[in-house]
Amino acid sequence: MRILITNDDSISAAQLPNLVRWCQKLGEVTVVVPEYEQSGKSHGIQLLQAFKAEKRDFMEGVEVWAVDSTPADCVRFAVMGLHREFDLVISGVNRGCNMGLDVMYSGTVAAIYEAAALGIPAIALSVPYPNYDSATKHLDMVLDYFVQNRLMEKHSLYNVNIPADPKGVHITRQGGPYYTDDFDPRENSLYMPVGRCIHENTGDLTIDTDCVVSGYISITPMTLSRTDMAVFKLLTNE
Repeated sequence: MRILITNDDSISAAQLPNLVRWCQKLGEVTVVVPEYEQSGKSHGIQLLQAFKAEKRDFMEGVEVWAVDSTPADCVRFAVMGLHREFDLVISGVNRGCNMGLDVMYSGTVAAIYEAAALGIPAIALSVPYPNYDSATKHLDMVLDYFVQNRLMEKHSLYNVNIPADPKGVHITRQGGPYYTDDFDPRENSLYMPVGRCIHENTGDLTIDTDCVVSGYISITPMTLSRTDMAVFKLLTNE
């Protein structure tokens, strides 16, 4: 299996080497990641300017590139710039959960959308910020669930969030608002966004936010389409 690893936390992400070593158990690994952190950059790509992409000595036996652009551009560059074919894209492990409505801001999740748009199966991996040091500790549990339930045979695009010491695994749907921002005024007309959690846990383990907050791994099947099919069918009288 040919695996592409990317992220939005950059080549300096502390858990990147651990993820690479874990993925090497599954196949041949190539790493193409941002040079600098790209959290919250969503699905932006560079169209009007050139960006730098450099091969780096990172881990023995692993080809690693640092790209001065977004996670989506990392995937684009790996496929269309390096002219490589991949069987799977893994994005992460992100430092902080990507769930609820926050997925629309996520560079981590955008990378798997870009992979899907290029016809490559993809999985996003995220963990709560305080538990980042153990980010890869429970990946075997995730893999076992994928294999036992043949998830990649049934769908090709998943968003996975892993809490500390998970009690188990649930298939979930995307939840609602999780974080919002206040804007803290600073000097020189500057304002700093300061996030705060607004999630209210109802204990519904079919929702990604409730599932993770309740201590379970959340696996959410994602889709590229933004069309509301129920409304489409209603408006076209199908």
